[in-house]
Amino acid sequence: MKIRRTKFAVIAAAAALALAGCGDAGNDDSDSGDGGGFSPEVVKDASFDAGSRTQEIADAGTVKIGVKFDQPGIGFKSATSDTPVGFDPNMGKILAAKLGIPADKIEWVETISDNREPFLQNSTVDFVIASYSITDERRQVVGQAGPYYVTGQQLLVAADDDSIKGPDDLSGKKVCSVTGSTSIKTVEEEFGATPAGFDTYSECVEQLKTGSVDAVTTDGAILAGYAAEDPDKLKVVGEPFSEERYGIGYNKDAAGMCDFINSTLEGAFEDGEWEDAFDDTLGKGGIDLPETPTRAPGR
Repeated sequence: MKIRRTKFAVIAAAAALALAGCGDAGNDDSDSGDGGGFSPEVVKDASFDAGSRTQEIADAGTVKIGVKFDQPGIGFKSATSDTPVGFDPNMGKILAAKLGIPADKIEWVETISDNREPFLQNSTVDFVIASYSITDERRQVVGQAGPYYVTGQQLLVAADDDSIKGPDDLSGKKVCSVTGSTSIKTVEEEFGATPAGFDTYSECVEQLKTGSVDAVTTDGAILAGYAAEDPDKLKVVGEPFSEERYGIGYNKDAAGMCDFINSTLEGAFEDGEWEDAFDDTLGKGGIDLPETPTRAPGR
């Protein structure tokens, strides 16, 4: 299964992709494309402003990062593995390395769509990197920096289903996505689908395989991973019908965090670490490298 860059041409041409503004936070198996071989250089003696959350994490020598465990290529943890792999964990490794923390000192915390904000608000984790689309609503309660990746919502259907070719065919259809995601809201409000919400995408995929739902919807990169695992039963259909800008979540009270994340992302774009992180995961799964997200003028 290969998603060509042309599928994102309309999204890329619409506008320059802006790294999110920071506001006032804190002041008021590797060959299979799993990312297991990615290892960014760890900064020695990392130093930040006194009293900043970044300095506290660096001093502690460990960091808690929330990622998905059930999204092949994005964030996945098998029953036989101690650590998750995928593009999102790779981005977590980049952040940790800039804090002077090696990958074996990262505490990975399974995070589902519905608990991302609570995990950040309660400081259960320091970062959420979990296919976490940047939205104005979410940025009212947590910080989101980025984006580090832009994708689009698509549909996963049974391989022998020719009745659904795109979102316009969803009226009255039962469509599964995770509770708390932007995807389930879009298909219900804009395309008249009957929503079926579950905690994880893997549950949705099982519902699709048993015929309990007509389709699964989320970002195309995630769906491609499931289709690649079982191409005889599943396929991705239609062009992307939304723009999903993946951001890195943090507690809004964490002083200096937004600037740290955005500067780290910009550095990773420039020095090639972002591309290496992508090529080692989604790239090996057949997805073309998209355009690099860039900060818009004046941001």
